[in-house]
Amino acid sequence: MNNTKEVILKLKEVKEEKGLSLNEIVELVEKNGDYISRSSVQRVFSDGSEDGSFRYEETIRPIANALLDIDTIEETDDMDIQAMKTLLQYKNKRIVELEALLDKEKVRYHEKLDKERDRSQKSIDFLKEQVSYKDKRIDMLLEAVHVKDKRFDELFEKFMNCQCCSKRS
Repeated sequence: MNNTKEVILKLKEVKEEKGLSLNEIVELVEKNGDYISRSSVQRVFSDGSEDGSFRYEETIRPIANALLDIDTIEETDDMDIQAMKTLLQYKNKRIVELEALLDKEKVRYHEKLDKERDRSQKSIDFLKEQVSYKDKRIDMLLEAVHVKDKRFDELFEKFMNCQCCSKRS
């Protein structure tokens, strides 16, 4: 019993053996400190559901914990139930390990993003400084051109108004 289909079939079998209603299953799940909606329970126990797709952690695990009491393996359990409980205990343990690993990876990823964001911001700030410097340089050069244009206009005006030019006309 190593896949969700077999777990669902076993859950259906236990439900029938114990004569549990869907509401009773929801209550058992809640007593274990988990939550699952009645509609999700209904989907799990509907005909052909073993071929469906369920999220193990949110749907199957809480029901399995409640119906199979996977935390305690008793000698009176038959081999299938013992194997199922062992498998589910392993899966639950592995899920916890993977969630912890995922949390560490998220932290590492966010730290990496923060470093990249800082590096990018420094680059942006540097480029803004460069643009500002070039803008100032352009303004200075434009001012120099205006001064030269003004000086040229003054000299041209003097040239046109000089005595030697006015005699020629």
